[in-house]
Amino acid sequence: MASAVENAIRGVVTKGLTAVAGINRALQDSGDDHPFLSGIHAPLHDERTLTDLTVSGTIPPELNGRYVRNGPNPFAPDPRGHHWFIGDGMVHGVALKDGKALWYRNRYIRTTSLEQAGGPKASPGPRRGIREVVNTNVIQHAGKTLAIVEASSYPQELSYELEAVASSDFGGTLKGPFSAHPHRDPLTGELHAICYDAMTPDTVWHVVVDPAGKVVREEPIPVADGPSIHECTITKNYVVVFDLPVTFSMKAMLGGAQFPYRWNPDHPARIGLMPRTGTAADIIWCAIDPCYVFHVANSYERQDEVVIIDSSVHETMFNGGTKGPNGKALGMERWEVDPVAKIVTRITVDSAPQEFHRPDERFFGQPYSLSWSLGLPAADSAFLGSAPIYRYDMATGERQAHDFGPGRVPGEFVFVPRSADAPEGDGWVMGYVIDTQAETTDLVILDAADMARPPVASIHIPHRVPPGFHGNWLPDPA
Repeated sequence: MASAVENAIRGVVTKGLTAVAGINRALQDSGDDHPFLSGIHAPLHDERTLTDLTVSGTIPPELNGRYVRNGPNPFAPDPRGHHWFIGDGMVHGVALKDGKALWYRNRYIRTTSLEQAGGPKASPGPRRGIREVVNTNVIQHAGKTLAIVEASSYPQELSYELEAVASSDFGGTLKGPFSAHPHRDPLTGELHAICYDAMTPDTVWHVVVDPAGKVVREEPIPVADGPSIHECTITKNYVVVFDLPVTFSMKAMLGGAQFPYRWNPDHPARIGLMPRTGTAADIIWCAIDPCYVFHVANSYERQDEVVIIDSSVHETMFNGGTKGPNGKALGMERWEVDPVAKIVTRITVDSAPQEFHRPDERFFGQPYSLSWSLGLPAADSAFLGSAPIYRYDMATGERQAHDFGPGRVPGEFVFVPRSADAPEGDGWVMGYVIDTQAETTDLVILDAADMARPPVASIHIPHRVPPGFHGNWLPDPA
């Protein structure tokens, strides 16, 4: 980690650069009708608690817990330099118990930046970074509900009812940045993440949080250009590092962009296989054709030691303007990474545009068969649109789909097993679906094994829940 002197110098430089960026941003057109501040992305302005939810179908009685999703909801939106990824965080949750929907709640993540913008008072606890935004994921670990983001701010602990508790550095054990996309190893209970910080462009870190909620590893990995690494994945012996050509852009930052990452064709694309307890010197780097990955379905090691990585892949990303995820989606691919020959073989599984892959998490990092993903419209300025949820069986090659109909826009769906020891894929997938005509939202529960069936249940929310990023089923203690 950097010394106190290095941090002080970096802080002064960062404040200076931020000031220049602010001046240039103020010169931009404030009347811009931004696609991520309007339509289905228009922010929700109040916090609500609803306990009289209408339900269609039958909620499975095995589902005792909360479905909670995080996403951007700008408190005081300004289109100048805005990007979908930088809005103030807001969680939306539905609690289920014994076949009933107990409540819906939405709550802002209580950050210092939200308070400075005139929003609710910030939660207590340690902070890092100049601008605090926690808007990407929400997980349950070591008995705590944590809202998380990559690259800058610490996690935020929430209560069961999604109220602010405190900003968290895992009890003082986290010294650097964290990630929006840690992966839990179901065999060890550890969280693994690859973490980066815009102001430290020459280093990323492999961070491990133990089952008790303490950081036990922050291993530095030298890189160049400040790559944006949203995702990582694990296998039995490796943590996988995606060093791909989306990097920090000083030009974009000074020009006023609040998300200053751009496609960089001069940055070599490579995949790193890092031994889980090794150092940067032990990483096996394998070159790959330029592309970008936000989300992995799963990864594992074959018996011949080749590493298998299944994911949704983009030909480019952040290469078509300043206003959001843009670039050609290549669909789902299987990568075979040979650690001896250092060769990556790319195989197209399905060319249908898609994102937000989720497996049965009990099999993460292990040989598996099933995953689910969100279809993307062929062209949409707001990234999401009317599209199906896919189910893939990698053992048989079968693809199933569930289409919600015109004007209905789903987000990420997450798999929930019927029981802790149920066979792979035996359970449900659930997620929010917006009805663009009625301006309402449903929490939809589908049979994970038969996507053609009508929903098992739909919990009706009488307002539009703006699209977000990641949600999870947070089960109640047994």
